[in-house]
Amino acid sequence: MKYKNLKTTLSMALICGAMQLNAQTIKVEDAANLLKAKQGNVVLLNDFFAVKPADIKYDKMVLPGPQFIISDDPEYIRIPEAIALQENVQPGAVRLYVYNVNGVKEPVKIDRKITAVIKNTGKKKMHIRMLKYSSQKPSANYFQIGKQGLADYFASNGSDEIRVVEPGAAIAIDEKLERNVVKYDELTHGFYDFVIDQPGQISIIQTDLKTSGPVALNRIKTVIPTGHKNAGRGLFGVSNYKITAVDVLDTKNGAAEFIVADGVKDPWVKGIEGTSGKESTLAGNYGVMYEMELKWKSTDGKGLALVTWNSRSADNQWCNGMAATMIVSKGKFKEGIIQLPSDRLVTKAAPEAILVQVFPPAKNGEEQTIKLTYSPPGASCLPTPLVFIPVDMDTLK
Repeated sequence: MKYKNLKTTLSMALICGAMQLNAQTIKVEDAANLLKAKQGNVVLLNDFFAVKPADIKYDKMVLPGPQFIISDDPEYIRIPEAIALQENVQPGAVRLYVYNVNGVKEPVKIDRKITAVIKNTGKKKMHIRMLKYSSQKPSANYFQIGKQGLADYFASNGSDEIRVVEPGAAIAIDEKLERNVVKYDELTHGFYDFVIDQPGQISIIQTDLKTSGPVALNRIKTVIPTGHKNAGRGLFGVSNYKITAVDVLDTKNGAAEFIVADGVKDPWVKGIEGTSGKESTLAGNYGVMYEMELKWKSTDGKGLALVTWNSRSADNQWCNGMAATMIVSKGKFKEGIIQLPSDRLVTKAAPEAILVQVFPPAKNGEEQTIKLTYSPPGASCLPTPLVFIPVDMDTLK
């Protein structure tokens, strides 16, 4: 995944923040464009991002959540048959994020299978039930896979089917991965929450199209060493956060933004890489769920437009696009899952912004609560700021 160094970006942000003496406002024509736009559409906000919005201070709490495994090191599996990750898990809930690419090009590019397997390492029968499920067809369109994968995960209700694994036996976690043909440079992307009642061992395997994952597991003897690149791999101790704004946001104070998953204000989650036994860092916090809450009021009668944008395009050549998916509470548009952007594949750079939601002010001026569910979008550089912009709801009248 595309996490990059943020030192240059943060230095510029601090300079801009120091220069911001007055509440940041939006041009009337830009506010009108936001109010006319459909949810998820890209809107041009000329010159708006030249000044950094005020930071929304927040409290962060670790929520109970599943054991969390991510497979993204190596991202490109260069060996025709290999184990790219192997981690032991205990009975209970497990989250697995598969993000691997067929990188075989020597001596020739060949089609491969990339699959996820769980082995019952306990002494009794293992029962496994899927709680959430997201599995995309392999593709070289990483942005589409990233945002569709999150959308499917958010929308999933799991399954009532309970599969049984005998002691010492192994099964494919996702039968779709077993059937997929992964061509060179195509991404395999799977996102799963499931529950087990015996200890197990999870492996991500690349093999030939005719061999099942469990059979390949029995004949592969070694795991590819970690290269400490990309997002990382391992078993991580945090899978869910609760983010709560410290102060009530007032529209009279101008624009403000939530910044999470930047590696500084919101540090990377730590874990253990099972093969080496060494500490592992999840650079990007990809796959971590953020439940976010913000109270706000309008003492000047304005509403709030929530937008996001590709904040990394100026400082890194690999960050030329951003696509995301999140759940947003009710406002002008209904509550629910929204792919960002919805009118094209990605947003590129400022002055482009994606309209997430518009929140009208309360008629009596009372405080309101905004709730969001966010997870750092796979294939996109981070952070992806969530910016709240006061807008005059009468602009179009």
